[in-house]
Amino acid sequence: MATQPPPFAPFEWMIAWRYLRARRADGGVSVMTWISLIGITLAVFALIATLAVRTGLREETLRVILGATAHLEVYYVETQTETGARDRLIRDYDAVAERIAAEPGVIHAAPVVKERLIANARQLSAPVEIYGLAPDRLATFPGIAEAERSQGDLSRLPEGVALGDQLARSLGVGVGDRVRLISPNGVRTALGTSPRVVAFEVVYVFRSGQPFIDSTRAYLPLSEAQSFLNREGGVDQIDVMVADPEGVDAVMVPILRAAGDRAVGWTWRDRSGGSLRALQLQDNALYILLFILVLIATLNIVSGLVMLVKNKGRDIGILRTIGLSQGSILRVFVLVGASVGIAGTVFGAALGALFAANIEHVYALMDQITGGSRAGLEAQGFFFPPAVLRPADLAAAVALSLGLSFIVTIFPARRAARLNPVEALRYE
Repeated sequence: MATQPPPFAPFEWMIAWRYLRARRADGGVSVMTWISLIGITLAVFALIATLAVRTGLREETLRVILGATAHLEVYYVETQTETGARDRLIRDYDAVAERIAAEPGVIHAAPVVKERLIANARQLSAPVEIYGLAPDRLATFPGIAEAERSQGDLSRLPEGVALGDQLARSLGVGVGDRVRLISPNGVRTALGTSPRVVAFEVVYVFRSGQPFIDSTRAYLPLSEAQSFLNREGGVDQIDVMVADPEGVDAVMVPILRAAGDRAVGWTWRDRSGGSLRALQLQDNALYILLFILVLIATLNIVSGLVMLVKNKGRDIGILRTIGLSQGSILRVFVLVGASVGIAGTVFGAALGALFAANIEHVYALMDQITGGSRAGLEAQGFFFPPAVLRPADLAAAVALSLGLSFIVTIFPARRAARLNPVEALRYE
């Protein structure tokens, strides 16, 4: 009794490979095969390159957002004192900061004084947001201490003030100049509170990459800010840095518990999470468009296989008459189409990985071709994101391409398997 050959037997691979190599003059579709191969390669390359650039853009955006701001701001709700005054200052801020810093996942916690004032230099004025904190804490913010561009010396902060570069430009000042800070809640006298004006030397000018920070932010030493802003003995908030900024919500509850009953939190997601959500929506839209591009490329396999089935009708009839089952014919043509999809996916993935690894050379080449000035654009605050190829993105692109290649191959392969050998050989 004859035994059925196992699926994907060597002779099925041999027939599939013969059809792949066949020239059009011999009944093959080599031109369509090459078109399908090139189409899938370019589609997978475009998908992987786009995902890598978008991932790099997200990481760069996150780096800029978190480089100059706290991951979590802890402050107290306002209460009424025995005298009727309303108070929201954190009085025992050193102890609160120590308790927060002791929580798992917390890098450090810094007491901060914050106020919106007016800055003036010569005849120019601009609104300014004062942040008062210890100089050693400020040095832990990479967007400030390791700014994209900076002038002066941050270690001299106890001697003056640090300004964002756009704010310094608005005031027409630089390192070594003096700027006046005007606080409406200044000196308390018997007749009330009169504005306080204090001049500070500009010791450091930075560009963090965030326009709203660079155009309004000024840093003072904590003790100087407490005295200047009438915050003696207290601070407005505790700025907390955590090891996993994207998981800040998971650690916020124990941090607030450690800070006390009056503590509430404001995370970087509450402040700037809209930018990342917008990027996510754009990524989803791009993925759908690129999915369609890959689908169109894989549909070329269908065209090639339909032509191959038509040209190889006589061969199919002969193979059926000598004993090949419908399943064997189906697998032969599945192997033909899947081989094209696998080869195109491998080539496209390799090109995408090569693109991601050499993105800087790509930027330089485009700069030469277009005659643009990347350095000039970067000086104006624009940035060119790196390409970050994550294994998950690479796996998703490969799985998408292979999955579509296998699915679209089934339909023409089933048509070949169902071909009636009598009809195929009738006119031969």
